[in-house]
Amino acid sequence: MSQKRSYKQYPKEFKDEAVALVLEQGYSVPDAAKSLGIAANMLYRWKELHEQQLTGKVLAEDERDELKRLRKENKELRMEKEILKKASAFFAKEMK
Repeated sequence: MSQKRSYKQYPKEFKDEAVALVLEQGYSVPDAAKSLGIAANMLYRWKELHEQQLTGKVLAEDERDELKRLRKENKELRMEKEILKKASAFFAKEMK
């Protein structure tokens, strides 16, 4: 029977500091990864994501959360609008 693999989760601050080692302090990705005890390919992914966020190709977490909230609010407002349309049509018929 196989067990489900669990992956270690790293906090956002740790990822940001790891990427800063490479971008701001001039460490190579393999050297920074080795000193932090993580895989180099993981640090490459974090660095790529950071660069995409800077260029605007990928949304940041807070932007993504806001987008989800706004989409939900938009859906609710559309439903309310439809209900009001139906209610006004119903009451218009009743007035005649």
